[in-house]
Amino acid sequence: MKDAPDTPRAGGHADALGTNQSGMRAQNERLVLTLIRRHGALAKSEIARLTGLSAQTVSVIMRALEDELLILRGEPQRGRVGQPSVPMTLNPRGAFFHGLKIGRRSVEMVLTDFLGTILARRARQYDYPDYEMVRAFALETANDLVGVLSAEERERVEGLGIAMPFEIWGWASMLGMAPEAMTPWKERDIQEELSEALALPVFLQNDATAACSAELVFGTPEQPSDFLHFYVAFFIGGGVVLDGRLFRGQTGNAGAVGSMPVPDKTGKMRQLIDLASLVTLEQRLRAQGFEASALWASSERWTLPDDIVTAWLEEAAEAIAHAVHGALAVLDFSTVKIDGWMPEDIRGDLTKRIDACLRRHDLTGLNMPDIQEGSIGPDARALGAASQPLLASFLVAYLR
Repeated sequence: MKDAPDTPRAGGHADALGTNQSGMRAQNERLVLTLIRRHGALAKSEIARLTGLSAQTVSVIMRALEDELLILRGEPQRGRVGQPSVPMTLNPRGAFFHGLKIGRRSVEMVLTDFLGTILARRARQYDYPDYEMVRAFALETANDLVGVLSAEERERVEGLGIAMPFEIWGWASMLGMAPEAMTPWKERDIQEELSEALALPVFLQNDATAACSAELVFGTPEQPSDFLHFYVAFFIGGGVVLDGRLFRGQTGNAGAVGSMPVPDKTGKMRQLIDLASLVTLEQRLRAQGFEASALWASSERWTLPDDIVTAWLEEAAEAIAHAVHGALAVLDFSTVKIDGWMPEDIRGDLTKRIDACLRRHDLTGLNMPDIQEGSIGPDARALGAASQPLLASFLVAYLR
């Protein structure tokens, strides 16, 4: 598979000044849409104040966005003097996006609206990601999911984002497969093939980075400007947000926390991926004679032996705490977010354990970050995939 091209960058900060020069309307439209997404309903006067654009320029932009069905007028709000202000909101049906999550144990496709609400989804479990099966699933499902849209709305499907592990072919032995079974992922280009078949722009991003993107774009409105994001799935991965933007790094693999060296219970240095991934829990279940498929069938509720889960949580929490400690020495993160493919109670337990473990570390010279639960959960990778065409066409300031 060829290297994934960078998702187009919009550039700039969401609250940065706009430009009144001609020929820049597309950039200013992105700026206005991003402001409304972040702040909620805004009147034209508020948008002019936040952007520095003239009232006339803002009026032109708002008319254009209304004509494109991207924003909606709210009820006029009357103040004490002057004309009533009219709040403008994003139109949920203004645009639609596909998000494809390709994992080691399952594949999932979602269709979202302009606000990130999942309108429809399909998923399939497997022992390993067979290339032809995944490709056929993506094509069939993309055409199927748009059935929930009207004929006119189908014209507003803006693209498909893919979230998948980079160099997925390198994990054949961990999946229990012969290396040649994964060779098509190395030799073919799923991004290009789906784009040609669907006649849509297709974007590709590392799955853990996509999960971080979902937290940034669709998570709680009051996001910290900088945070380190951990996503625990078959393998643990991560993402980095700096200055309110997703930092992907030169190769798109920034936040590859799974490769961080951390000590195990014996003090031996190992990679975080070996201690804090769900595959480790899967292996322990099977080693003790338990069925492990429940891990991947649903993330809502696991009926698993408490002692095995608790032992995994203890080891994973300490390992992640060591990874956080190391990251703090490089970047002064104020917040660390913990998310993953797991029930909410287990995610909460893991988050509390990480906080407790980190507080036992000697953080002299460093600041203790706020350890928080992520707000997206199991849908993070699919939603993060869907966020890619949204970012590419409509928003600014989320990418770096």
